[in-house]
Amino acid sequence: MTKYIQNVKLLNGQSELVESTITIVDGRITEIGGEQPAGAEIIDGKGNFLAPGFVDVHVHLREPGFEHKETIATGTASAAKGGFTTICAMPNTKPVPDSVENLELINSLIEQSAKVRVLPYGSLTVAQSGDERTDLEALKASGAVAFSDDGVGVQLAATMYEQMQAAAKLDMVVVAHCEDNSLIYDGVMHEGKRNKELGLLGIPSICESVQIARDVLLAEAAGARYHVCHVSTKESVRAVRDAKAAGIRVTAEVCPHHLLLEEMDIPSDDANWKMNPPLRAIDDKDSLHAALLDGTIDCIATDHAPHTVEEKCCGMVGAPFGIVGFETAFPLLYTQFVETKKWTLKQLVDWMTVKPAQIFDLPYGTLEVGAAADLVLIDLNQEQSINPDEFASKGRNTPFTGWKAKGWPVLTMVEGNIVYNEEAK
Repeated sequence: MTKYIQNVKLLNGQSELVESTITIVDGRITEIGGEQPAGAEIIDGKGNFLAPGFVDVHVHLREPGFEHKETIATGTASAAKGGFTTICAMPNTKPVPDSVENLELINSLIEQSAKVRVLPYGSLTVAQSGDERTDLEALKASGAVAFSDDGVGVQLAATMYEQMQAAAKLDMVVVAHCEDNSLIYDGVMHEGKRNKELGLLGIPSICESVQIARDVLLAEAAGARYHVCHVSTKESVRAVRDAKAAGIRVTAEVCPHHLLLEEMDIPSDDANWKMNPPLRAIDDKDSLHAALLDGTIDCIATDHAPHTVEEKCCGMVGAPFGIVGFETAFPLLYTQFVETKKWTLKQLVDWMTVKPAQIFDLPYGTLEVGAAADLVLIDLNQEQSINPDEFASKGRNTPFTGWKAKGWPVLTMVEGNIVYNEEAK
């Protein structure tokens, strides 16, 4: 099957938008800028920007076990609407993908209902308990993209070290949600100024940063590839920067909400503003910006974490952590940083495509001849307000309700197949 996308704008080597065309044969890009092949299906890009499909290495699809929050079908529909074509699903499901049997179950569910490419993580410990180690070699053979206990931090240094050693032998990445449970103190938001104003218990920055500091040294000793999830504090940035300077194989991600918001933006005791890590202080946010620009932080990941309206309807105490992110990530970041000239369009696209793909050795995130035709067409001029009632996700839990943004995906393709089309709504 041949498809021909005409009337689109691509980023060239000078980071300029230039008019071009794309030819797709059997799901792969075969020509850029060529003439229309005879008999090809024509797709009119209407002058919009065509980018590689986004790659998100940190998402929660909730299925199996928590289908009231999200399913693979609804989560991947949300991803497609947001322009994501490859997503890596975290293991905090029920059952946890801690065995070949459980991982194969999840793979079968993905095969049945996923609208985009889903690459599941295998867990580091049985039931994410932090104690009994999983068989990483068997999980890799069953399709695990990497290994993580995300949702919780691995508390025992010996467990993390031994699994890093095992992962290093497989040349696989260990991915860590860094949180020292002894330093949470029952907090529901950042320990700073705003939590005191709201009368809520806070989570100190060291809860995250001390575990990163521990883990980078363990990774050095084990010779492991180590990736830090959702960096949120200036101390964490310093630990990652120092580790990279020492030659330790560490990479890191940051979430859109930690780049866009800080603790003083929280309007009230509203659980839609509760996420883990929490929104930190403004100097933390500024440090994240600088770290992304200087390469200390490698990529952007959404940490898409849907919950029900009932779970998020009241205050932060007792409500689950997490917000949804697929459908708002690119428009918010484009509007707040590219439109304001703080970033270039190429920087934003790279942080959401090729950079995360490189961390995990994934052959995705590029728009070039021979690559899979994973593509997203974006209307950079379309402006609309964020309305959670229009989300494809089951989750409505976002702090960005009512924000105006430009740069909305209008069509998404995975291997040449259209998985989202605004015109088909």
